[in-house]
Amino acid sequence: MKLILISGLSILFLTGIAFLSPDVDSSVAGNPVETNVGQTSAKDNFLKYCAGCHGTKMERFAGNTWEAFKAGGDLTGVIRSGLPELGMPTFEKAFTSAEMKAISDYILEMKDKKVAPVVTKFPAIVRSKHQAFRIDTIAKGLAVPWGITFLPDGDMLVTERSGQLFRFSNGKLKAIISGVPEVYAQGQGGLMDVVLHPKYKENGWIYISYSQKAPDGVGGNTAIFRAKLKDNKLVEQQELFKAMPNSTKGVHFGCRMVFDDQGYLFFSVGERGEMTNAQTLTNHCGKIHRIFDDGRIPKDNPFVNTAGAMPTIYSYGHRNPQGIDIHPVSRRIYNNEHGPRGGDEINLVGKGNNYGWPVITYGINYDGTILSELKAKDGMEQPVFQWTPSIGPSSMKFIVGDRYPGWNGDILSGSLSFKYLERVHLENGKVTEQEKLLENAGRVRNVTISPDGYIYMAVENPGIIVKLVPVN
Repeated sequence: MKLILISGLSILFLTGIAFLSPDVDSSVAGNPVETNVGQTSAKDNFLKYCAGCHGTKMERFAGNTWEAFKAGGDLTGVIRSGLPELGMPTFEKAFTSAEMKAISDYILEMKDKKVAPVVTKFPAIVRSKHQAFRIDTIAKGLAVPWGITFLPDGDMLVTERSGQLFRFSNGKLKAIISGVPEVYAQGQGGLMDVVLHPKYKENGWIYISYSQKAPDGVGGNTAIFRAKLKDNKLVEQQELFKAMPNSTKGVHFGCRMVFDDQGYLFFSVGERGEMTNAQTLTNHCGKIHRIFDDGRIPKDNPFVNTAGAMPTIYSYGHRNPQGIDIHPVSRRIYNNEHGPRGGDEINLVGKGNNYGWPVITYGINYDGTILSELKAKDGMEQPVFQWTPSIGPSSMKFIVGDRYPGWNGDILSGSLSFKYLERVHLENGKVTEQEKLLENAGRVRNVTISPDGYIYMAVENPGIIVKLVPVN
């Protein structure tokens, strides 16, 4: 255990227990507000400013031991100063001291009331606008499942953000894969995405992204390695990429991966809570990168010959890019990413393009203050689509094949904030239809397509993986 002093408030952190929900990007619903919240009640302030990350019933506060916080008297110091290293922003400009004290009292009072665990109950048949399906639960007992991929024998590999790699066979846990590197499990960081090489049957390479601790033990950042699977152990490991600089902040790591048709590996790295990183070519953060499958850098990457630039950069000006996938017809790269409070985006990723963060944005600060007056600027790309209020997008996947004829070619994107799966229909590069699927399903962390064309979805709280099976 350790003691942290924040603005004169002593907070005891027990192992594995923290005040902050680890996903600050599960942002708050709502429109821009004045920073002077006046006489708004503590409950209303909590729901407006805090519930997006911590849950309307406070179900997403990490840990469940509150005596440590009560011993400090109240939580006003945390509310005022935030916990930047864990991703919680400051609310000093949003509330008066009296309002902070009222929110603190409300949190401590309500957290004493036991909240029943979330139990996901799906209807027998879900009938959406264009497709009916049922839900089959494939795996249970997980916490924060982050990445999913499928081996040629049908087994499923699943990463847990805490640092474990599971192998499921026919819905049952077959093995916990050994040989996983130590992860820097700080805030949003941990063991993240997993994908197979397009020629996996020939070469056996598995690619995994994770947050890696800095050599001196202070901070960390996103890294990618590849390995082979032998007797349920990762062997022949090769590190291909490590983002720099390291940061002690526990937010905005990225990191989704996808191979394109030419065999290049594209992957995302968030700006790690430092907005200026996204516009700076001299670091890796706030970028989408491109490398060869063995880590070599393509000579035609856009900034290879730019002095001081990181040669892996493919595009920049991103905040926290999460999902990344290839359009089934155009074969171009799309991504989704977290805005702040509002302004989550879907982007068409172009070579050398600048996507504007934080110079242009459709979002505002978590405390209601303005980040930028600009929503557009010459030389900066506009999103294909933006969500305000934020949905807190996780992964994204284009639906391909004939399993779901009503959805063919559409985008599926998970929502962390509002706990549903969103379907987005594109026509000529424009979003023409949206649909919420499986509302109140839980925090959708991952959505993917199996080799035989079925949609799989990973949900946290509770940690399950489900399969969407089409029906007539």
